[in-house]
Amino acid sequence: MTDILQRIQDTDWHSITESMHQNGYAIIPKLLSDEECDTLSLNYDQPDFYRKTVVMARHRFGLGEYKYFNYPLPELLQNLRTHIYPHLALIANNWFKALNIPISFPSEHHSFLEQCHSNNQKKATALILKYGEGGFNTLHQDLYGDIYFPIQIVLMLSDPDKDFTGGEFVLTQQVPRAQSKAIVLKPKKGDILIFTTHFKPEKGVKGYYRVNMKHGVSEVKTGKRYALGIIFHDAAN
Repeated sequence: MTDILQRIQDTDWHSITESMHQNGYAIIPKLLSDEECDTLSLNYDQPDFYRKTVVMARHRFGLGEYKYFNYPLPELLQNLRTHIYPHLALIANNWFKALNIPISFPSEHHSFLEQCHSNNQKKATALILKYGEGGFNTLHQDLYGDIYFPIQIVLMLSDPDKDFTGGEFVLTQQVPRAQSKAIVLKPKKGDILIFTTHFKPEKGVKGYYRVNMKHGVSEVKTGKRYALGIIFHDAAN
């Protein structure tokens, strides 16, 4: 795990921060190796890793399937969640300060999880998603309880245009008193996409205002698409 921690440390967090402030998303290219991605994908069929399977069509979430991990998380996911969080907490605190929201996130992830657990949010929220041909995910926000962290990440485990076609990551930005803006992203295998869970601050003539955002996945045309989501808050029981 020393290697992945070094990759996180070597990331240009200044550029990531600027992109998050401006766009509400950022990409860390090739943070995971092909081997790490393939291992995570192959573990999809190992039931001991997961606490719950969700078939999207049953809930009108889209077409596909995802599984929530059990605690303890696999070591790779635990390290990513623990060591990426402090960088994102700085961004989140700046956002909430700009919007005059009286919430401050602790600098260490375990301290934030203690807040979740005191609110009876104790279930793991890391999940792996699988889409086949025709699969998609409707626009949504991953909140899971009253206590939530406003930024999350997706790890792309499959290779666009090789393992699958279509299946773009979609963000919508709901600008007040205007039409929504669609943002279409195509992260590559091994990339980590960082994006807002709920909203981002936008600077206007009278100061900062809140822009709500949702995310989803467009229709997969061919092949299979695997991705892994890391959400930094836990879910309510």
